[in-house]
Amino acid sequence: MIKNSLICISFLLISSAVGAQSLFSKKLKGRVYSDSGDVAATNILNSTANRGTITDDEGFFSITANANDTLIFSAVQFKKKEIVVTQDIINQGFLNVLLEDALNELDEVVVTPYSLTGDITKDIDLIKTEVVVTASTLGLPNAYVKPISKAERELYAATANPLMSFDPLINAITGRTKMLKKRVARNKLYSRTERVKAFYADSLFRVELKIPEEKIDDLLYFCEVDTVFQKAVDSHDRLKIWEFIRKKSIVYRENNGLD
Repeated sequence: MIKNSLICISFLLISSAVGAQSLFSKKLKGRVYSDSGDVAATNILNSTANRGTITDDEGFFSITANANDTLIFSAVQFKKKEIVVTQDIINQGFLNVLLEDALNELDEVVVTPYSLTGDITKDIDLIKTEVVVTASTLGLPNAYVKPISKAERELYAATANPLMSFDPLINAITGRTKMLKKRVARNKLYSRTERVKAFYADSLFRVELKIPEEKIDDLLYFCEVDTVFQKAVDSHDRLKIWEFIRKKSIVYRENNGLD
């Protein structure tokens, strides 16, 4: 009888612990990025909670995490990276992760019959290349048309030809159209932030605003969620944009304990 009671008590304690962990778990959103730009299907593992996910084509992800959980980011083309989730990251709700390309350097080799060494600075004069044929070299009218993104193509496919197919109606009812519109808007928002970041050197953020380099993307995301930022960016006035970022950086440093 006592043995059965101990078993029940142990089960209740374990259930309470699991329930408490679930209660404090939060959906952490973020994006991985790299200099190469190839971040689709990057693996993300919460090794503490034994949960995993992968990024979408643009590198965005969402994963359940608690403070002090360890997230592991890995892909064949990148060096594995581990990040411990802090309470600041949980409060921010969004995590930007820069991944480093995994470079596999080989010793110098000679490729026959062309006697190539593998050193492009030496081989460039040995290789005979033909003229590259592209839409621009051919003078085609659509040569400089910017291709639409994958999310925009999916949205177009989900809403096109409403008189010829029931798919647009079904997509509207199921919420797929709404989801795709949000994805397109989110991607455009992030692209705008990346363009704004390119206006200013990282050293300006570090020296003038006292923002650590690894926090610059978080600061810009913090600016993006303010609707006034849109008006500042649309003005194309870099001094005005920088002044907005400077004021927001003061609040950001206070919120993240950087002062």
